[in-house]
Amino acid sequence: MDINFKCRHCEQDLTIDATASGSEIQCPACAGTIVVPAAAPAPEPAAGEPKIVNPISTSAGAKEVKHFVVPQREKVPEPLIGKPLKSLEAGAHEGIQLRIKCIRHHDCVEVGKDHFDDVVTTFLNKIGEASIIKLDTFNYAHRDLETRDWVTDYGVFIFYKN
Repeated sequence: MDINFKCRHCEQDLTIDATASGSEIQCPACAGTIVVPAAAPAPEPAAGEPKIVNPISTSAGAKEVKHFVVPQREKVPEPLIGKPLKSLEAGAHEGIQLRIKCIRHHDCVEVGKDHFDDVVTTFLNKIGEASIIKLDTFNYAHRDLETRDWVTDYGVFIFYKN
């Protein structure tokens, strides 16, 4: 049978085996020292009421001895969820200037020659690898002036620090 109780320091819900009642443990959440309370006795049914039997208590699994141990720590554990990164607005207040460069494939084609890779490489070399924050691709559609058809093309967004 398990004992359910709350830590007196941090109100964390705890469950421990009844054999540990009266022993002193450390709360796994706040590392405070607490004494495990005694198990509450089960209420007896009134005369004439049927006694409810827990079928699991008679099974082989219930008779298995479990040796669970509450973790003991020397210091309070670090939080599992860290602080979020600063927002872009906070970075702007600290003097970090962010820039965006959009390079479309259509703008890099001259007389049938594709210079898209050269234009992107030249720009990336100019700003330097340490300044690049993010590089995203995108698709777009534009109308070809010669054929008047819609053409699907691609490009790149470059987010960088100035």
